[in-house]
Amino acid sequence: MSKRFTASAKQLTPDPKYSSKLVAKFVNCLMWEGKKSVAQHVMYNAMDRIGSRISDVPVLEVFEAAVNNVKPLIEVRSKRVGGSTYQVPMQVSNRRQQTLAIRWILAAARGKKGRPMSIRLADELMAAYKREGAAMTTRENVHRMADANKAFAHFAW
Repeated sequence: MSKRFTASAKQLTPDPKYSSKLVAKFVNCLMWEGKKSVAQHVMYNAMDRIGSRISDVPVLEVFEAAVNNVKPLIEVRSKRVGGSTYQVPMQVSNRRQQTLAIRWILAAARGKKGRPMSIRLADELMAAYKREGAAMTTRENVHRMADANKAFAHFAW
């Protein structure tokens, strides 16, 4: 089966407010049912909320640092050898690191119910910036699993 990537990396234009492709990608992942203006509204409200909390660092740097903090360096992949399936630790490509980080931040924000999405997203981004929160826990669990399965690293060919 071939890898089917979308052309979004080539077609992605920077977002209008921050002129950042990472913010545009984040908005696209945040978007549900094609409602981009709603996703942008949620994202920009979250960024404004972060800006009101942290005044000494630019908001875009806080956002980029949060995403970079959540990026996994290594993950486990299933590898079938003989009749057994092993969890083999492998390095993660840059593109997949970014995708996983965005996915984990959004999943953590969506997992907390009871408040508006912009507030939940701002809280999760702030937590990721401080290297804490649910998205960082997910990253640490992935790293812990890879470390536990180091014995099977020789199957990674």
